[in-house]
Amino acid sequence: MKKNLKYNVVWLLIAALAYAFIYTLYVTGVITPFTEYTLITIGINIMLALGLNLIIGFSGQFSLGHAGFMAIGAYSAAIMSVKYPTMGGFFSGILLGIVLSGIVALLVGIPTLRLKGDYLAIATLGISEIIRIVIINMKDITNGPAGIFGIPPMVNWSMVFGFVVIVTLIIVNFIHSGPGRATMAIREDEIAAESMGVNTTKYKVVAFIIGAVTASVAGAIYSSYVQTIAPKDFGFMKSIDILIIVVFGGIGSVTGTFISAIVLGILNMFLQDAGALRMIIYALALIIIMIFKPGGLLGTWEFSVKKIVKKKEEKTNASIER
Repeated sequence: MKKNLKYNVVWLLIAALAYAFIYTLYVTGVITPFTEYTLITIGINIMLALGLNLIIGFSGQFSLGHAGFMAIGAYSAAIMSVKYPTMGGFFSGILLGIVLSGIVALLVGIPTLRLKGDYLAIATLGISEIIRIVIINMKDITNGPAGIFGIPPMVNWSMVFGFVVIVTLIIVNFIHSGPGRATMAIREDEIAAESMGVNTTKYKVVAFIIGAVTASVAGAIYSSYVQTIAPKDFGFMKSIDILIIVVFGGIGSVTGTFISAIVLGILNMFLQDAGALRMIIYALALIIIMIFKPGGLLGTWEFSVKKIVKKKEEKTNASIER
């Protein structure tokens, strides 16, 4: 417990340095309103991809339903923010989205996570589409296909940065906890894990719920920042966009998810003026990476705070002995 606290403190120090660096860029005028949009989009994509990587990379379940849980969070925050245009209304919307997405993930996860491979992918895709269709048909609450306009802007880059840090700490601590190790054991060999007494369904559902909740939070932040949402924003292609970030960075690598979201975000920013060629160049870049690095940019490599702390401790002990 004390070791985990020490590692969390190190992570928070790294986050503080990153915040100071970004703040300096703001003060010096390096970050413009255009680049701020890219920065916030990268933060939202990191949260989405971290949750999906937990499901795919660490629990070994292939999901295409992430956009549906993002929609739950986006609409919950939007509805509450429009009704109560204060920070309290916005955060109550985030909490509502967390509860709803958690309940839906639990109810859906128990039967569907018994499936594997393509069957699970199709089932989760169906769930995402059901969520989107329900939103379309709840016209009195969600305004149907037209979506919700005039959502009060409650989000800035500092808030997005804070949520990215919180989501990262939650997922990293889960991965290195007992349930996290059990989840990874299921990924490696589900039959062997079950034979050793691991409740495979339980841990797969827990990972699925955490991934759904993080998607909901990202969706809430997205709705408040863009101020306009519609059901078409959370279709099949949104789930694919998130999946691309996970695969591009490396399935099972939190560090890879960060680097992938940043690289793809910057690439998209520079290709804005390319018009129709933007998606072609974007696709070619992804194909080239997949050919030469089929495991993603980092594969399963992870930046480890533990190694840094251990090296410092070893140097300290060696100097004491001398």
